[in-house]
Amino acid sequence: MAPSDKPQIALGRAIRQLRERKGLTQEAVAHEAGITTATLGVIERGSSNPTWATVKGIGAAVGVSMGELGKLADKLERQAKR
Repeated sequence: MAPSDKPQIALGRAIRQLRERKGLTQEAVAHEAGITTATLGVIERGSSNPTWATVKGIGAAVGVSMGELGKLADKLERQAKR
């Protein structure tokens, strides 16, 4: 996955936060989402933006909808700007 010009850092943070809250490893989430652990890592670090299909898969793997994931990312982005 190539680095993004405008990475969505808050989305990566939201994914990591949800994954850790659920006590899931990157390996488990990546497997369930159908992506590699390396891909999940760059997404969580905010270095690359996932496709919508990947976001949907990651959300399902951590037990949330794309909407819930988006809301958490938005909340984290607003907090970071303060």
